[in-house]
Amino acid sequence: MTFNNYIDGTWVPSRGGQTFENRNPADQQDLVGTFQGSTPDDAADAIAAAARAYPSWRLVPAPKRAETLFRAAALIAARKEEFARDMTREMGKVLEETRGDVQEAIDMTYFMAGEGRRLYGQTVPSELRNKFAMSVRQPIGVCAVITPWNFPMAIPSWKIIPALVCGNTVVFKPATLTPLSAVNFVKVLEEAGVPPGVVNLVTGGADVGTVLSTHPDVSVVSFTGSTAVGRLVNQHAASAFKKVHLEMGGKNVVMIMDDAQLELAVDGCLWGGFGTTGQRCTAASRVVVHERVYDAFLEAFVERTRALRVGNGLDPAVQMGPSVSEAQLATVQRYVEIGRGEGARLLTGGRRLCEGAHARGFFHEPTIFADVQPTMRVAQEEIFGPVVSVVRCRSLEEAIAIGNNVSYGLSASIYTRDVNAAFTAMRDLYTGIFYVNAPTIGAEVHLPFGGTKATGNGHREAGTAALDVFSEWKSIYVDFSGRLQRAQIDTEDL
Repeated sequence: MTFNNYIDGTWVPSRGGQTFENRNPADQQDLVGTFQGSTPDDAADAIAAAARAYPSWRLVPAPKRAETLFRAAALIAARKEEFARDMTREMGKVLEETRGDVQEAIDMTYFMAGEGRRLYGQTVPSELRNKFAMSVRQPIGVCAVITPWNFPMAIPSWKIIPALVCGNTVVFKPATLTPLSAVNFVKVLEEAGVPPGVVNLVTGGADVGTVLSTHPDVSVVSFTGSTAVGRLVNQHAASAFKKVHLEMGGKNVVMIMDDAQLELAVDGCLWGGFGTTGQRCTAASRVVVHERVYDAFLEAFVERTRALRVGNGLDPAVQMGPSVSEAQLATVQRYVEIGRGEGARLLTGGRRLCEGAHARGFFHEPTIFADVQPTMRVAQEEIFGPVVSVVRCRSLEEAIAIGNNVSYGLSASIYTRDVNAAFTAMRDLYTGIFYVNAPTIGAEVHLPFGGTKATGNGHREAGTAALDVFSEWKSIYVDFSGRLQRAQIDTEDL
């Protein structure tokens, strides 16, 4: 089946006539669909449509905008299983996880629709008589939304829904590896009653992202992806002083102290390290373990990892799916060789799975390196695959120092029964997200999501913090005294 772009309320083919295939990473013989290889002209058309729609959409009362989004949330909920199966086919993670991805889009859409009646500002007492002072949020304009393949419905909802409830219009470029989930999401918005031009979708096309980050009619760029690409997006947008939101990489740490409940810690490291085949920006790719429990933890962790069932995510017995692409699998294989070369001890995994049921997909064994030094590349660089590095430590202070000694600062976790250690770690780890007795994954939609250092540029997604990306503050003063009153000057006369 061939899927088109969505521009100005109409599903249209690319101007250039180019298309690309989307195939199941678990079975390359399974063609998911054919999608538009968009051109810069397609992107320009979408931006123009969004710019035309903005003046009327911004004047729709926010509660009315929200009613449309409530309808969209209900439609996603009604089609959750269908959307989850489509997502598993196109990006590989197991069905249980894709159901969670769709559920997150449902939760975010309901949550942000609720903000349509809560776009709160402030009212404050003026320092002058007969004068009223307040602040309000105002929309910004056309928002370019560029999203990754690992959460192809959840992450678009984090960006598009707050942009819409604030009164902006959107041009959406999804990852080329997961266009069907984007089409499903936009079709729901269309059916819910979002007016033509308010949301536009362009798929594929190497140059589309550059147009979205440089076009003069785009006011906001929200990007989730690699740090290298995020840096380019930031550079492209900087000359026009566009508002830019970047959510990029992570090299997250789980710290396991000597008083930890080891079985729970193993559970968390399995889920954090190998959930989504390790293809999460919040994946627990580093585990720092106190020397007193190091050997016991490794024995249990390796045993449980070897028992993981790897295969097609549509099979309910499978616990870990494929890498999303041949290129991503090659990256994983390269880092396994880097780890070997650095002297890390390979305890399990390390090989591509390419026989039998794995022959037509991009499968890799879940892999554990032990005796990893904190400065090794496998402990410093984001791999985005099922590879976990285990590091030994002697104290809480050393674990925190190791945790902080990477260029990223997204998520961190500690397993301990000592409340003092837990609070010390949550204070001293310089990350945007922190967990106690849980893995580094599992964020909820009503709190800010994002990180520090090379993970982002200071903005946050989710929660009410997302509204700050897609709105600007306006302070308003109403003087009803009937005479000139000069702030900070005439107050002494009162």
